[in-house]
Amino acid sequence: MIFSDYNLQVLLMGIFGILILASVIGQCIAKVNHNEKSKKTIQNLNQRINAWWVMSVILLVAILVGTIGTLILFVFISFFALRECITLTPTQFDDHQALFWCFFIFLPAQYLLVWLDWYNLFAVFIPVFVFLFIATRIAINGSTFDFLGRVAKVQWGMMIAVYCISYIPALLLIDIHGYTGQNFKLIMFLVIVVQLSDVLQYVFGKLFGVHAIVPKLSPNKTIEGFVGGIVSATLIGTLLWWITPFTFWQAGLISLVITLLGFCGGLCMSAIKRDRGVKDFGTIIEGHGGMMDRIDSLCFAAPVFFHIVHYFWG
Repeated sequence: MIFSDYNLQVLLMGIFGILILASVIGQCIAKVNHNEKSKKTIQNLNQRINAWWVMSVILLVAILVGTIGTLILFVFISFFALRECITLTPTQFDDHQALFWCFFIFLPAQYLLVWLDWYNLFAVFIPVFVFLFIATRIAINGSTFDFLGRVAKVQWGMMIAVYCISYIPALLLIDIHGYTGQNFKLIMFLVIVVQLSDVLQYVFGKLFGVHAIVPKLSPNKTIEGFVGGIVSATLIGTLLWWITPFTFWQAGLISLVITLLGFCGGLCMSAIKRDRGVKDFGTIIEGHGGMMDRIDSLCFAAPVFFHIVHYFWG
């Protein structure tokens, strides 16, 4: 696929070209900087760039392997994200049997349904059948202490870490007229726009941020960072219309929608972390925290993006 798709080749060359430039600039800044106050920020920036190298290479391997490789990649992403969610919100011993079903039965089953392109079932499998099963399985053990809270924690983990994320590889299965065999570019579009929105909100916040958008929840998220990140990421998404089946203006509107949803996802995940008194969900990715810290914005954006594409173009 990568060898026959000129647009994808251009996109990948652009991504790795930007990463090379960012790495060179990051290392140069680190060498010439002698300000102790900014040293930590520069170190964090270089860690983020290194993490992006790893994630970009993994994504490239998934492209080369194809649909199966992409599905397997997201199975592991969901597994580690779900583990972080469950670890951060501890459950009781009586819940372990329900958790076994979640990790080793329902998680792979959701991705199997995606692979089979069984849309009518994978769209309702977790929010209907799995949700009912989780509550029933925990109730059968007879422990009523914080029953509603325990059930909700497991259900929320399955919804965010498995159900929502499974919509990313599901983009490969949408049959779009005149776009056959190119659906991987939809994944690239989604990931690039949403993740760049996160990065640019961080950059604009550092450069111009004054007014906190939700002071009690995340004092580092500012109105200036929010506006600058959303507008610039939307503009970038608009300029990437040529890798999608969208027109110029459609790409812009969709970019605006998914960047706003990405912000909402990050905000909700921040609320969970603050509630638990932690900075990150985990430490699996140096400079980026845990897996959930990296995909938090995609959790909200992915299913809505899928349904927009599926409804209007599928």
